[in-house]
Amino acid sequence: MAIPHEQAETAALLASMAGRPAHETHISAVFIGADTVWKLRKAERLGFLDFTAIAERERTARREIALNAEAAPGMYRDVVAVTRGPDGLELGGRGETIDWVVRMARVPEADFLDVIAARGELTPALLDRIADAVVADQARRAPATRDQVTALREVAEGNARAATDAGLAPASVAAWLGTIRAAIDARAGTLLARTEAGFVRRAHGDLHLGNMCLWRGEPVAFDALEFDESLATIDVGYDFAFLLMDLEHRAGRAVANPVFNRYVARTGDVGLASLLPPFLSMRAMVRAHVAASAGRPDEAASYFDMAEALLRPAPAMLVAIGGLPGSGKSTLARALAPELGAAPGALVLRSDEIRKRMHLVTPEHRLPRSAYTEAVSRRVLGVLEHGAARACAGGHAVIADATFMDPDDRRAIAQAAGAAPFLGVWLQAPLATLERRIAARHGDASDADVAVLRRAAASDPGTGDWLAVDAGDAKAALALVRQALVRQAVRARGGSC
Repeated sequence: MAIPHEQAETAALLASMAGRPAHETHISAVFIGADTVWKLRKAERLGFLDFTAIAERERTARREIALNAEAAPGMYRDVVAVTRGPDGLELGGRGETIDWVVRMARVPEADFLDVIAARGELTPALLDRIADAVVADQARRAPATRDQVTALREVAEGNARAATDAGLAPASVAAWLGTIRAAIDARAGTLLARTEAGFVRRAHGDLHLGNMCLWRGEPVAFDALEFDESLATIDVGYDFAFLLMDLEHRAGRAVANPVFNRYVARTGDVGLASLLPPFLSMRAMVRAHVAASAGRPDEAASYFDMAEALLRPAPAMLVAIGGLPGSGKSTLARALAPELGAAPGALVLRSDEIRKRMHLVTPEHRLPRSAYTEAVSRRVLGVLEHGAARACAGGHAVIADATFMDPDDRRAIAQAAGAAPFLGVWLQAPLATLERRIAARHGDASDADVAVLRRAAASDPGTGDWLAVDAGDAKAALALVRQALVRQAVRARGGSC
């Protein structure tokens, strides 16, 4: 959408200051200078906003500063008037105000997360920091009250109208709308409970990779949705789902899954798993109709296919991975998780991370010995079992990662699967191998040292009725568990291996 004629003179001024033409979206024109960026709202009326009045452009510009200044301190500088003086237009002059622009610091293009993703440089450490940034941003936002079921239905219907208007096949869009309405209604009780529990907040509202960057070395979200409080007052899980969908589409499930699991490890929001099919699907549909409107039919078709597929999730299952410290439980869980269940892969519930969250510290923070009493460990396993049961009942795949030394714990986690398929895996390796691995650890959620390992090894209960896996070779262990899951799936279909 071109810059409106009445703003052409303003655009010319800003382009001359930037030394280049604007980068345009459908609602704004962004002029990128050597160290300053100027953002001009287009004087347009669309279905979801109206920027035709100069007062509204000023109001939303100031709202943008207010929403983003805390998340990205120093990135947003000020709102400045475009004024007409005797010698023509200038910024911040004393003449008549004809428009308003947001003034920002320039972020190098290479530091935007969509660009980093395109380069294939979303490292495991950076993915953890991205999830942590989202958690911190959401934690500072106050809870709000809203009828989520009605709101989500309205969003779905708006997306369907936009998709049809953009040229997507009306019959296919109508089918998608019917399916997602049913998905929302089926989760009405969960959505209501989440509102009462404080999960609805005035969120970012447009949390995708293009609206995150590295600022002063850390990932931050910017450009929060500023023009409609209703559109941005949503379940924080729906806010986060835009980022997950974007990661899955751009970089693949192996990248999206660790961000999902880091987020849940930090927040404890196990209930999000059952809501992901409609949340992710609606986010994909947004991308589909935007791409179609922009004349990118192949991209639109890809996102629409994704929106449809997300409403046909793979069934739930529960895989429990046990073994002595250092046996590679978490390594196997991380490798297996992207391959299991609905998008963005299995939810990994790790006892070490649950313990850290219960003590209000990050997963990498070391805890004192008092955090490892029998009573505390009982509580940790109880939280893990309850979370696994809840996620499985909600239709999501789960990997439970704990030592599972006690046969009672093994029975309890198997029962948590409910009607879903269950596979128990016991990892084992020579003690010298386990000691070597533990000595080499750094920055891990586990606090177990060699002394802890040796005490545990003295009471090693063995495999029991779980699948015994030699953990000396991580790749071979992964292959063996994959084979076991295939055999289990064949048996479930009534076939033979």
